[in-house]
Amino acid sequence: METVVEMSKHAKQSDTRVIKTKTISSPVGDLVLYATDDALIAAQMVNQKHAIDLDAETVRRPHPILDSAVRDFTAYFSGNRAPVKTPLAAKGTAFQQLVWAALRTIPFGETWSYAQLAKKIGKPNAVRAVGTANSRNPIAILVPCHRVICASGALTGYAGGIDKKEWLLAHEAKQQKLLG
Repeated sequence: METVVEMSKHAKQSDTRVIKTKTISSPVGDLVLYATDDALIAAQMVNQKHAIDLDAETVRRPHPILDSAVRDFTAYFSGNRAPVKTPLAAKGTAFQQLVWAALRTIPFGETWSYAQLAKKIGKPNAVRAVGTANSRNPIAILVPCHRVICASGALTGYAGGIDKKEWLLAHEAKQQKLLG
């Protein structure tokens, strides 16, 4: 489970960590990355629902965490199924952390239902709460909330937009077919 790191423009005055940001282009539109010197704390699509409002400095020189995240996103969009190497530290409740950790176990190219995800975390009756936690995932794509769909197979509830969820799933399916 990742460490919970509280980062926001409303952080305590004693919090001296500085958040850096970098925007990258991707096939699903621009992604805004946010990191401390220790970990990636958010990766958001421009204009996504539930975006986190972070006060950050734009990076103009190399930054190890943001550069690592760029490599992970580049690998993902190139069809590489390698595990994410960038340290991640999204802020969330203990329950959200549990759900987000379980999301990272969904294999590339596979989808799970919200009920499967609830069962995976040992809370089979918490399907709605799992859906809410999934929708609040601040690290798009690298923490693959797009791989969670309705039990019927319908694509619902993606903060970046259903069209982007559809593209991401099609991208993974295509790579699965190519790489077997």
